[in-house]
Amino acid sequence: MRDDAPNSWESRADRYSLYGFTDLPTIHDRGAVVITHGEGPYVVDVHNRRYLDANSGLWNMVAGFDHPGLIAAAKAQYDRFPAYHAFFGRMSDQTVMLSEKLIEVSPFESGKVFYTNSGSEANDTMVKILWFLNGAEGNPQRRKIITRVNSYHGVTAVSASMTGKPYNSVFGLPLPGFIHVGCPHYWRFGKDGETEEQFTARMAKELEATIIMEGPDTIAGFFAEPVMGAGGVIPPSKGYFQAIQPILKKYGIPLISDEVICGFGRTGNTWGCETYDFVPDAIISSKVLTAGYFPMGAVILGDDLAARVQAAAEAIEEFPHGFTASGHPVGCAIALKAIDVVMNEGLAENVRTLTPLFEAGMKRLAENPNIGEWRGKGLMGALEAVKDKATKTPFDASLSVSERIANACTDAGLICRPLGQAIVLCPPFILTEAQMDEMFGKLESALKKVFAEVA
Repeated sequence: MRDDAPNSWESRADRYSLYGFTDLPTIHDRGAVVITHGEGPYVVDVHNRRYLDANSGLWNMVAGFDHPGLIAAAKAQYDRFPAYHAFFGRMSDQTVMLSEKLIEVSPFESGKVFYTNSGSEANDTMVKILWFLNGAEGNPQRRKIITRVNSYHGVTAVSASMTGKPYNSVFGLPLPGFIHVGCPHYWRFGKDGETEEQFTARMAKELEATIIMEGPDTIAGFFAEPVMGAGGVIPPSKGYFQAIQPILKKYGIPLISDEVICGFGRTGNTWGCETYDFVPDAIISSKVLTAGYFPMGAVILGDDLAARVQAAAEAIEEFPHGFTASGHPVGCAIALKAIDVVMNEGLAENVRTLTPLFEAGMKRLAENPNIGEWRGKGLMGALEAVKDKATKTPFDASLSVSERIANACTDAGLICRPLGQAIVLCPPFILTEAQMDEMFGKLESALKKVFAEVA
């Protein structure tokens, strides 16, 4: 619990920090958790309390918090060449090698990569690329962007406009021209008597109706997470991407796969689009790209978009966009090592090994009468808390049920994430079976405690 002494870590954090995406009543009551270091999948705070981080930091620290190979790669590159940009035809050798690697492991035969500092900036950049491309090709009216309700694509003004969450209204967002179609969450939005296949067909029909209503020649792109992450770990309904992609192709609308969370192994395959058997026109990558050891995002353009953007840039002799730290040599060196660690040092295989155990644990916890459903894919999942299981009625928001569960977990030495009425788990890829048992044991105790208080 918090220490209110004037010079305590909690008081110092309050005095000088503006908390983002944080439940402020929890901070007022409990104080911030100030972390000093990590050990494998655990983090340790200033009071020497140890927590199993079932969030992987923020979906990204999949190799743990003290991976020697990633730390060594960062140190070696800092010694060799500590910083540079990717402007004016100059970039580091690490940047070139990472671009080669990303195309090699992508679903594309060829393509081009553009670097940013985050997933938010990568989505923002992709929108600018589409606007730039359409203007160059004589279609300046093609500017509208379609995403889904409950989607999350970032926090810049553009990427927040893409995000289909109501909290962005406090910023006066979304900006004009950003359209949100239905969320493909069958459990929550399926109609009485509607099969999952019928629900998918309805989602596709509604998408096409929206495209026709808005005007196909005004739409620049459709962005989708293979599994909605910050929306509450929402996998698509059966056949969703197979139903919508032909519609997008029919109207010449690029499909952008936002793989900030799903990319590099989280769903059990290298890419979420691979898990759901579709090939997008471009991929947005971040988070696991560097295993969280460096802030970096990437726009990976497939063959067609890459060629068209190159032609548009050559027509005006440049692509007028970039960031000071785009293609940072240390970040690229870390990313090259992170990709190798995930794909070749057993982490991806461990995800596939642990997934059946993870699913079994989630199913067991979902037997609780106050859990409406468990959902997930690979090593990411959510438990949806409900007041009434049969009717799917949620708890009153004033009870802050998911926040209370997360706080009870923190007290027990487990970090998990409340999202709406759900509790989200996305543990590191290095997790052991014993640590998974620890995770589920502590979460189960927290669920029982909180539901006994509110049910």
